[in-house]
Amino acid sequence: MRVWLDNDGCPRLVRDLVFKATTRRKLKVAVVANRYSAVPPGGLIEMIAVSGAFDAADDYIAEHVQIGDLVITADIPLAKRIVDKGAIGLNPRGEVYDPANIQERLAMRNLMQELRSGGEIQGGPGPLGEGDKKKFADGLDRLLTKLMNA
Repeated sequence: MRVWLDNDGCPRLVRDLVFKATTRRKLKVAVVANRYSAVPPGGLIEMIAVSGAFDAADDYIAEHVQIGDLVITADIPLAKRIVDKGAIGLNPRGEVYDPANIQERLAMRNLMQELRSGGEIQGGPGPLGEGDKKKFADGLDRLLTKLMNA
């Protein structure tokens, strides 16, 4: 089992929680982004810098993820791709992406994108709050425990 972190646009708070939880459990983490970012030393956390091409980080994760892996991402199209390959996703707000809900989440994302492009609504989600931090940490802990015991 490996944890994948879609680092493009990932809040620092989420990164830190992932690093802490996975280090405690001695799990490997692959941090994938369009540019290099420092990661904690120790060999369990690997930084993978891909090209700056559109969706290059997403493509890398989708190509390399395996059944039973966990992917941390806010990107719903990427979540659909990884769920289709047998992995599970978790977004920075603690919401799980799995076969039971991914189609609905993708449809909602597409609807919201259409409404934004039509000018009917503006903006996206607000910044992460303390409740989001707790929900993410709890969700991460539950998923890591479940996947490690599978």
